[in-house]
Amino acid sequence: MKNWMLGLVALTASASAMALTPWQKIDHPVAGAPQAVGGFANGCIIGAQPLPLNSPNYQVMRTDQRRYFGHPDLLAFIQRLSSQANQKALGTVLIGDMAMPAGGRFSSGHASHQSGLDVDIWLQLPRQRWSAQQLLKPQPIDLVSGDGKQVVASQWQPQIESLIKLAAQDAEVTRIFVNPAIKQRLCLDAGADRAWLHKVRPWFGHRAHMHVRLRCPAGSLECQEQDTPPPGDGCGAELASWFVPHQPNAKPGKSVPPPLPPTCQALLDHHFSAE
Repeated sequence: MKNWMLGLVALTASASAMALTPWQKIDHPVAGAPQAVGGFANGCIIGAQPLPLNSPNYQVMRTDQRRYFGHPDLLAFIQRLSSQANQKALGTVLIGDMAMPAGGRFSSGHASHQSGLDVDIWLQLPRQRWSAQQLLKPQPIDLVSGDGKQVVASQWQPQIESLIKLAAQDAEVTRIFVNPAIKQRLCLDAGADRAWLHKVRPWFGHRAHMHVRLRCPAGSLECQEQDTPPPGDGCGAELASWFVPHQPNAKPGKSVPPPLPPTCQALLDHHFSAE
């Protein structure tokens, strides 16, 4: 029985390892001048830098997964945003996934976060810094009701809107993805100052965090910019459409990843041929 259990554990571990993408097997950044390559959901990064793990203004979660790498512009944004949050006494900013050391595809959990320009920031701002154990196994706060139609009033705090607004007002930010119910709450509370809502986009999930995306950096000539969001604050018919029941596809097709940008494919080929 014991041998059978050990075999099962070994088989499970082996299957897990096989599920890793090649990018998850690269444990250090690719040397070179920092460049975001390709698209946010099909790309890689050269010269990625690790976000400093010690800061008085933010804390980094799940560091054991080594998803705290990014383009220097992303690191500068996180430091800038968390400093502003500290100045406004909002609380400690909690940093989730950024990118892997060379960017690229994850086996699960993210379609984007590939070119070092995306970061997940949790929508809770603790007044007391979290312990090492809390950071390794963080507990998210679900801000959205079970039916997905509104935020949970008892969980919502004005500091959350302030944090999202600060991020949206940053010149380097092009999009912030949040749950439609969170976008709806922001629309209701924004008042006359609504220009920043243009960047806040409703998307599936994102019930406990915001996903911030930056523009392509200067010098990243192979970076593919995303189309600009539609004009306006996004609080009208587009947002309302997220709350209309949709018919599921009869036969959802199996998605096939597109070919990698040539530079990213060459990077992979070189890395594994050198092993």
